[in-house]
Amino acid sequence: MAMKRNSKVSAEFSMSSLTDIIFLLLIFFMLTSSLTTNAPHELPESDAKTVAPVSVRVAVNKQGVYSMEVNGSRQVISKDNLIYEIRKQIAQVEDSEELGILIEAEVGTPFEKITELLGLAAALKVQAVLATKPKPS
Repeated sequence: MAMKRNSKVSAEFSMSSLTDIIFLLLIFFMLTSSLTTNAPHELPESDAKTVAPVSVRVAVNKQGVYSMEVNGSRQVISKDNLIYEIRKQIAQVEDSEELGILIEAEVGTPFEKITELLGLAAALKVQAVLATKPKPS
């Protein structure tokens, strides 16, 4: 009694397992991806009553434009001229403990601009102070 062998291999596979894997991957990537947006933040408020000694006041607006007081009037200034003016004003101060840069940044100012000023102060070996508004009583 001879038995007949089935030598054909079935070329079918179930698509349901593949769709399950794709669905799980979709859920995984949706959960792990960052969907937050950068919301504008308020600058910190301070309870401090003492004011640090300042020789240079530098302001940065939301567009990242620098301005500072030069010869008694506030002027918009480029970064290169800002470095020159800060060095010039610091050279005029006699007491090294009185050296400092006051950074006045608007709400929404790019943080890169603030860190550039902090780095500049560190390079010039002067203290940098961020201006804050007082907390309401």
